[in-house]
Amino acid sequence: MKAYIPGAWPKRIAALLALTVLALVLINAWWLADNPRGYVKLVAHRGVHQLYDHTGIDKDTCTASRIEAPYHPHLENTLGSIAMAKRLGAQLIEVDIAPTKDGRIALFHDWTLDCRTNGTGEVRGKTLAELKALDAGHGYTADGGKTFPFRGKGLGQIPSLEEALAVAGETPLLFNFKSKDAGEAELLLAALKAAGRDPVKAGDGFYGGVEAGPVARMRALLPGAWVFSKESAHACTTGYLKSGWFTVTPDACRNGTLMIPLNYQWAFAGWPNRLIERMDKVGARVIVTGPYGGKSGTGLDLPEQIGEIPATFTGYVWVEDIWSIGPALRPAYNKRTPQEESDTARALEARRAARE
Repeated sequence: MKAYIPGAWPKRIAALLALTVLALVLINAWWLADNPRGYVKLVAHRGVHQLYDHTGIDKDTCTASRIEAPYHPHLENTLGSIAMAKRLGAQLIEVDIAPTKDGRIALFHDWTLDCRTNGTGEVRGKTLAELKALDAGHGYTADGGKTFPFRGKGLGQIPSLEEALAVAGETPLLFNFKSKDAGEAELLLAALKAAGRDPVKAGDGFYGGVEAGPVARMRALLPGAWVFSKESAHACTTGYLKSGWFTVTPDACRNGTLMIPLNYQWAFAGWPNRLIERMDKVGARVIVTGPYGGKSGTGLDLPEQIGEIPATFTGYVWVEDIWSIGPALRPAYNKRTPQEESDTARALEARRAARE
Protein backbone atom coordinates (compact mmCIF):
# COMPACT_ATOMS: atom_id res chain seq x y z
CA MET A 1 0.00 0.00 0.00
CA LYS A 2 1.43 3.36 -1.03
CA ALA A 3 2.05 5.89 1.67
CA TYR A 4 -0.07 9.04 1.67
CA ILE A 5 2.01 12.05 0.72
CA PRO A 6 0.54 15.29 2.09
CA GLY A 7 0.05 17.95 -0.54
CA ALA A 8 0.35 15.57 -3.52
CA TRP A 9 -3.24 15.96 -4.76
CA PRO A 10 -3.32 19.75 -4.53
CA LYS A 11 -0.11 19.83 -6.58
CA ARG A 12 -1.58 17.48 -9.17
CA ILE A 13 -4.75 19.55 -9.41
CA ALA A 14 -2.71 22.73 -9.74
CA ALA A 15 -0.63 21.14 -12.48
CA LEU A 16 -3.75 19.95 -14.29
CA LEU A 17 -5.26 23.43 -14.12
CA ALA A 18 -2.03 24.95 -15.42
CA LEU A 19 -2.01 22.53 -18.35
CA THR A 20 -5.66 23.29 -19.07
CA VAL A 21 -4.99 27.02 -19.11
CA LEU A 22 -1.98 26.50 -21.36
CA ALA A 23 -4.06 24.40 -23.75
CA LEU A 24 -6.79 27.06 -23.88
CA VAL A 25 -4.20 29.75 -24.57
CA LEU A 26 -2.66 27.74 -27.41
CA ILE A 27 -5.93 26.81 -29.12
CA ASN A 28 -6.98 30.45 -28.98
CA ALA A 29 -3.58 31.90 -29.86
CA TRP A 30 -4.11 34.70 -32.35
CA TRP A 31 -0.52 34.52 -33.57
CA LEU A 32 -1.06 30.93 -34.75
CA ALA A 33 -3.87 32.02 -37.08
CA ASP A 34 -3.29 33.55 -40.51
CA ASN A 35 -3.58 37.30 -40.85
CA PRO A 36 -7.08 38.10 -42.14
CA ARG A 37 -7.42 39.65 -45.57
CA GLY A 38 -8.76 43.13 -46.10
CA TYR A 39 -8.45 46.37 -44.17
CA VAL A 40 -10.07 48.10 -41.23
CA LYS A 41 -13.30 49.93 -42.11
CA LEU A 42 -14.52 53.08 -40.34
CA VAL A 43 -18.20 53.51 -39.53
CA ALA A 44 -19.00 57.22 -39.32
CA HIS A 45 -21.79 57.43 -36.74
CA ARG A 46 -24.19 60.18 -37.88
CA GLY A 47 -21.67 61.12 -40.56
CA VAL A 48 -19.71 64.19 -39.47
CA HIS A 49 -21.57 65.63 -36.50
CA GLN A 50 -21.27 67.83 -33.43
CA LEU A 51 -20.12 65.82 -30.43
CA TYR A 52 -21.71 66.40 -27.05
CA ASP A 53 -21.33 65.64 -23.36
CA HIS A 54 -22.79 62.18 -22.61
CA THR A 55 -22.76 62.57 -18.82
CA GLY A 56 -26.14 61.69 -17.35
CA ILE A 57 -28.07 61.70 -20.61
CA ASP A 58 -31.25 59.68 -21.18
CA LYS A 59 -33.66 59.23 -24.07
CA ASP A 60 -35.28 62.61 -23.42
CA THR A 61 -32.08 64.67 -23.18
CA CYS A 62 -31.72 67.40 -25.79
CA THR A 63 -28.17 66.66 -26.88
CA ALA A 64 -28.05 69.67 -29.22
CA SER A 65 -28.09 71.86 -26.12
CA ARG A 66 -24.84 70.39 -24.78
CA ILE A 67 -22.47 70.19 -27.75
CA GLU A 68 -18.75 70.84 -27.53
CA ALA A 69 -17.48 74.16 -28.87
CA PRO A 70 -17.79 73.66 -32.67
CA TYR A 71 -14.59 73.01 -34.62
CA HIS A 72 -16.20 72.09 -37.95
CA PRO A 73 -19.37 73.32 -39.71
CA HIS A 74 -21.28 70.04 -40.17
CA LEU A 75 -24.55 68.79 -38.67
CA GLU A 76 -25.57 65.14 -38.43
CA ASN A 77 -27.71 63.49 -41.11
CA THR A 78 -27.23 66.33 -43.60
CA LEU A 79 -25.91 66.10 -47.14
CA GLY A 80 -22.78 68.04 -46.20
CA SER A 81 -22.18 65.64 -43.33
CA ILE A 82 -22.42 62.58 -45.60
CA ALA A 83 -20.22 64.14 -48.28
CA MET A 84 -17.51 65.10 -45.79
CA ALA A 85 -17.58 61.67 -44.10
CA LYS A 86 -16.83 60.16 -47.52
CA ARG A 87 -13.97 62.60 -48.10
CA LEU A 88 -12.49 61.82 -44.69
CA GLY A 89 -12.30 58.08 -45.36
CA ALA A 90 -15.48 56.53 -43.93
CA GLN A 91 -16.24 53.13 -45.47
CA LEU A 92 -19.74 53.08 -43.97
CA ILE A 93 -21.90 56.05 -42.95
CA GLU A 94 -24.63 55.65 -40.32
CA VAL A 95 -27.82 57.66 -40.85
CA ASP A 96 -31.17 57.83 -39.05
CA ILE A 97 -34.36 57.37 -41.04
CA ALA A 98 -37.63 59.16 -40.30
CA PRO A 99 -40.74 58.38 -42.39
CA THR A 100 -42.81 61.48 -43.13
CA LYS A 101 -46.54 62.19 -43.11
CA ASP A 102 -46.66 62.05 -46.91
CA GLY A 103 -44.97 58.65 -47.21
CA ARG A 104 -41.43 59.84 -47.91
CA ILE A 105 -38.30 59.19 -45.86
CA ALA A 106 -36.20 61.96 -44.34
CA LEU A 107 -32.94 61.71 -42.41
CA PHE A 108 -33.34 62.92 -38.85
CA HIS A 109 -32.23 61.53 -35.50
CA ASP A 110 -34.80 62.63 -32.92
CA TRP A 111 -38.40 61.55 -32.58
CA THR A 112 -39.47 65.18 -32.24
CA LEU A 113 -38.32 68.44 -33.81
CA ASP A 114 -38.21 70.61 -30.68
CA CYS A 115 -34.58 70.03 -29.64
CA ARG A 116 -32.64 70.66 -32.86
CA THR A 117 -34.91 72.74 -35.05
CA ASN A 118 -37.27 75.70 -34.92
CA GLY A 119 -40.18 73.31 -35.38
CA THR A 120 -42.32 71.42 -32.89
CA GLY A 121 -44.01 68.05 -32.71
CA GLU A 122 -43.17 64.62 -34.07
CA VAL A 123 -41.11 64.29 -37.23
CA ARG A 124 -43.49 61.65 -38.52
CA GLY A 125 -46.36 64.13 -38.31
CA LYS A 126 -44.77 66.45 -40.90
CA THR A 127 -44.52 66.27 -44.67
CA LEU A 128 -41.12 66.32 -46.31
CA ALA A 129 -41.77 69.86 -47.55
CA GLU A 130 -42.58 70.98 -44.01
CA LEU A 131 -39.35 69.46 -42.71
CA LYS A 132 -37.32 71.17 -45.42
CA ALA A 133 -38.75 74.52 -44.40
CA LEU A 134 -37.15 74.18 -40.95
CA ASP A 135 -33.75 75.28 -39.64
CA ALA A 136 -31.93 72.05 -38.76
CA GLY A 137 -29.31 73.96 -36.74
CA HIS A 138 -31.63 76.17 -34.69
CA GLY A 139 -31.18 74.53 -31.27
CA TYR A 140 -27.45 73.80 -31.12
CA THR A 141 -25.56 75.55 -28.32
CA ALA A 142 -22.25 74.94 -26.53
CA ASP A 143 -22.66 77.52 -23.76
CA GLY A 144 -26.03 76.80 -22.21
CA GLY A 145 -28.02 78.91 -24.63
CA LYS A 146 -25.95 82.09 -24.66
CA THR A 147 -25.08 81.61 -28.31
CA PHE A 148 -26.40 79.38 -31.11
CA PRO A 149 -23.60 78.96 -33.67
CA PHE A 150 -25.69 77.06 -36.23
CA ARG A 151 -28.93 79.03 -35.97
CA GLY A 152 -30.02 80.16 -39.41
CA LYS A 153 -27.42 77.98 -41.11
CA GLY A 154 -29.49 74.82 -41.27
CA LEU A 155 -32.39 76.04 -43.40
CA GLY A 156 -33.50 73.32 -45.79
CA GLN A 157 -30.85 70.89 -44.57
CA ILE A 158 -33.09 68.00 -43.53
CA PRO A 159 -32.60 65.75 -46.57
CA SER A 160 -34.73 63.14 -48.25
CA LEU A 161 -33.50 59.57 -48.57
CA GLU A 162 -33.10 60.04 -52.33
CA GLU A 163 -30.88 63.09 -51.84
CA ALA A 164 -28.73 61.19 -49.33
CA LEU A 165 -28.34 58.25 -51.72
CA ALA A 166 -27.21 60.57 -54.51
CA VAL A 167 -24.51 62.09 -52.29
CA ALA A 168 -23.40 58.76 -50.79
CA GLY A 169 -22.98 57.23 -54.23
CA GLU A 170 -21.08 53.97 -53.93
CA THR A 171 -20.31 54.47 -50.23
CA PRO A 172 -22.44 52.06 -48.16
CA LEU A 173 -24.95 53.43 -45.67
CA LEU A 174 -26.00 51.95 -42.34
CA PHE A 175 -29.69 52.76 -41.80
CA ASN A 176 -30.86 53.16 -38.22
CA PHE A 177 -34.50 52.35 -37.48
CA LYS A 178 -35.75 54.59 -34.68
CA SER A 179 -39.20 53.04 -34.26
CA LYS A 180 -40.71 49.60 -33.63
CA ASP A 181 -43.00 49.77 -36.66
CA ALA A 182 -42.20 46.85 -38.97
CA GLY A 183 -43.79 48.77 -41.84
CA GLU A 184 -40.81 51.13 -41.87
CA ALA A 185 -38.64 48.31 -43.19
CA GLU A 186 -40.99 47.81 -46.13
CA LEU A 187 -41.19 51.56 -46.76
CA LEU A 188 -37.40 51.91 -46.73
CA LEU A 189 -36.77 48.92 -48.98
CA ALA A 190 -39.37 50.14 -51.49
CA ALA A 191 -37.76 53.60 -51.53
CA LEU A 192 -34.31 52.09 -52.06
CA LYS A 193 -35.53 49.97 -54.95
CA ALA A 194 -37.36 52.95 -56.49
CA ALA A 195 -34.08 54.88 -56.34
CA GLY A 196 -32.32 52.05 -58.17
CA ARG A 197 -30.23 50.97 -55.20
CA ASP A 198 -29.66 47.30 -54.38
CA PRO A 199 -28.69 47.44 -50.69
CA VAL A 200 -27.03 44.02 -50.73
CA LYS A 201 -24.80 44.85 -53.70
CA ALA A 202 -24.14 48.33 -52.29
CA GLY A 203 -23.04 46.86 -48.94
CA ASP A 204 -25.66 48.78 -46.98
CA GLY A 205 -26.65 47.70 -43.47
CA PHE A 206 -29.72 48.03 -41.27
CA TYR A 207 -30.05 48.09 -37.49
CA GLY A 208 -32.21 49.17 -34.59
CA GLY A 209 -32.46 48.96 -30.85
CA VAL A 210 -34.64 45.86 -30.60
CA GLU A 211 -35.04 42.76 -32.73
CA ALA A 212 -38.82 42.97 -33.07
CA GLY A 213 -40.29 45.36 -35.60
CA PRO A 214 -38.38 46.74 -38.61
CA VAL A 215 -35.18 44.80 -37.87
CA ALA A 216 -36.91 41.42 -37.93
CA ARG A 217 -38.93 42.46 -40.97
CA MET A 218 -35.82 43.56 -42.88
CA ARG A 219 -34.15 40.23 -42.08
CA ALA A 220 -37.08 38.50 -43.78
CA LEU A 221 -37.16 40.90 -46.73
CA LEU A 222 -33.38 40.86 -47.34
CA PRO A 223 -31.86 37.59 -46.08
CA GLY A 224 -28.51 38.44 -47.68
CA ALA A 225 -28.14 41.88 -46.11
CA TRP A 226 -26.31 42.93 -42.96
CA VAL A 227 -29.12 43.37 -40.45
CA PHE A 228 -28.73 43.50 -36.68
CA SER A 229 -30.18 44.95 -33.52
CA LYS A 230 -28.52 46.00 -30.30
CA GLU A 231 -30.25 42.98 -28.76
CA SER A 232 -28.85 40.49 -31.29
CA ALA A 233 -25.37 42.02 -31.09
CA HIS A 234 -25.49 41.76 -27.29
CA ALA A 235 -26.49 38.10 -27.53
CA CYS A 236 -23.59 37.30 -29.87
CA THR A 237 -21.08 39.29 -27.83
CA THR A 238 -21.99 37.90 -24.41
CA GLY A 239 -22.34 34.41 -25.84
CA TYR A 240 -18.85 34.49 -27.31
CA LEU A 241 -17.39 35.86 -24.08
CA LYS A 242 -18.75 32.76 -22.32
CA SER A 243 -17.92 30.10 -24.89
CA GLY A 244 -15.18 31.50 -27.11
CA TRP A 245 -12.32 30.35 -24.88
CA PHE A 246 -13.59 26.79 -25.40
CA THR A 247 -13.52 27.36 -29.19
CA VAL A 248 -17.32 27.40 -29.38
CA THR A 249 -18.95 30.10 -31.50
CA PRO A 250 -22.53 30.62 -30.25
CA ASP A 251 -25.50 30.31 -32.60
CA ALA A 252 -26.33 33.95 -31.84
CA CYS A 253 -23.28 34.93 -33.90
CA ARG A 254 -24.40 33.14 -37.06
CA ASN A 255 -24.83 35.91 -39.65
CA GLY A 256 -24.66 38.21 -36.64
CA THR A 257 -22.67 41.08 -35.24
CA LEU A 258 -20.03 40.97 -32.49
CA MET A 259 -19.19 44.23 -30.72
CA ILE A 260 -15.87 44.58 -28.88
CA PRO A 261 -15.30 47.56 -26.55
CA LEU A 262 -11.87 49.15 -26.98
CA ASN A 263 -10.98 48.58 -23.33
CA TYR A 264 -12.07 44.92 -23.27
CA GLN A 265 -10.31 43.51 -26.32
CA TRP A 266 -8.28 41.25 -24.02
CA ALA A 267 -11.42 39.43 -22.87
CA PHE A 268 -12.26 37.98 -26.30
CA ALA A 269 -10.76 34.61 -27.09
CA GLY A 270 -8.44 34.55 -30.09
CA TRP A 271 -8.42 38.32 -30.55
CA PRO A 272 -7.89 39.43 -33.22
CA ASN A 273 -6.86 36.89 -35.90
CA ARG A 274 -8.39 33.71 -34.48
CA LEU A 275 -11.60 35.50 -33.53
CA ILE A 276 -12.00 36.99 -37.02
CA GLU A 277 -11.38 33.54 -38.51
CA ARG A 278 -14.19 32.10 -36.37
CA MET A 279 -16.60 34.92 -37.15
CA ASP A 280 -15.90 34.63 -40.88
CA LYS A 281 -16.89 30.96 -40.75
CA VAL A 282 -20.36 31.84 -39.43
CA GLY A 283 -20.85 34.98 -41.52
CA ALA A 284 -20.57 37.39 -38.59
CA ARG A 285 -19.19 40.91 -38.66
CA VAL A 286 -17.01 42.42 -35.94
CA ILE A 287 -17.23 46.01 -34.73
CA VAL A 288 -14.79 47.64 -32.33
CA THR A 289 -16.55 50.32 -30.28
CA GLY A 290 -15.38 53.00 -27.88
CA PRO A 291 -14.43 52.15 -24.29
CA TYR A 292 -17.18 50.49 -22.28
CA GLY A 293 -18.27 52.82 -19.51
CA GLY A 294 -16.50 55.75 -21.17
CA LYS A 295 -17.75 59.26 -21.89
CA SER A 296 -17.57 59.17 -25.68
CA GLY A 297 -20.83 57.50 -26.57
CA THR A 298 -20.68 54.33 -28.63
CA GLY A 299 -17.63 55.03 -30.75
CA LEU A 300 -14.06 56.28 -30.82
CA ASP A 301 -13.54 60.03 -30.58
CA LEU A 302 -9.78 60.48 -30.12
CA PRO A 303 -7.20 59.81 -32.87
CA GLU A 304 -4.84 57.95 -30.53
CA GLN A 305 -7.52 55.33 -29.86
CA ILE A 306 -6.91 53.91 -33.33
CA GLY A 307 -3.45 52.86 -32.14
CA GLU A 308 -5.03 50.63 -29.50
CA ILE A 309 -6.53 48.37 -32.18
CA PRO A 310 -4.27 45.59 -33.55
CA ALA A 311 -2.88 46.26 -37.00
CA THR A 312 -4.23 42.93 -38.29
CA PHE A 313 -7.84 43.77 -37.48
CA THR A 314 -9.92 44.00 -40.67
CA GLY A 315 -13.42 44.51 -39.31
CA TYR A 316 -15.33 47.69 -38.54
CA VAL A 317 -14.57 50.51 -36.10
CA TRP A 318 -17.48 52.58 -34.81
CA VAL A 319 -16.38 56.21 -34.90
CA GLU A 320 -18.00 59.26 -33.29
CA ASP A 321 -15.51 61.76 -34.66
CA ILE A 322 -14.65 60.85 -38.24
CA TRP A 323 -13.46 64.45 -38.63
CA SER A 324 -10.37 63.73 -36.56
CA ILE A 325 -10.04 59.93 -36.71
CA GLY A 326 -10.38 59.48 -40.48
CA PRO A 327 -7.27 61.53 -41.33
CA ALA A 328 -5.40 60.05 -38.36
CA LEU A 329 -5.81 56.55 -39.79
CA ARG A 330 -5.31 57.52 -43.43
CA PRO A 331 -3.56 60.91 -43.82
CA ALA A 332 -4.26 60.96 -47.56
CA TYR A 333 -7.92 61.60 -46.68
CA ASN A 334 -7.14 64.76 -44.77
CA LYS A 335 -9.27 67.44 -46.45
CA ARG A 336 -9.14 69.99 -43.62
CA THR A 337 -7.80 73.53 -44.00
CA PRO A 338 -4.92 74.79 -41.81
CA GLN A 339 -7.43 76.76 -39.73
CA GLU A 340 -9.60 73.68 -39.30
CA GLU A 341 -6.51 71.69 -38.29
CA SER A 342 -5.74 74.25 -35.60
CA ASP A 343 -9.34 74.34 -34.36
CA THR A 344 -9.45 70.54 -34.26
CA ALA A 345 -6.24 70.30 -32.25
CA ARG A 346 -7.65 72.69 -29.64
CA ALA A 347 -10.92 70.77 -29.46
CA LEU A 348 -9.15 67.46 -28.96
CA GLU A 349 -7.00 68.87 -26.16
CA ALA A 350 -10.14 70.16 -24.44
CA ARG A 351 -11.79 66.75 -24.81
CA ARG A 352 -8.78 64.97 -23.30
CA ALA A 353 -8.59 67.45 -20.44
CA ALA A 354 -12.27 66.95 -19.63
CA ARG A 355 -11.64 63.22 -19.07
CA GLU A 356 -8.66 63.54 -16.77
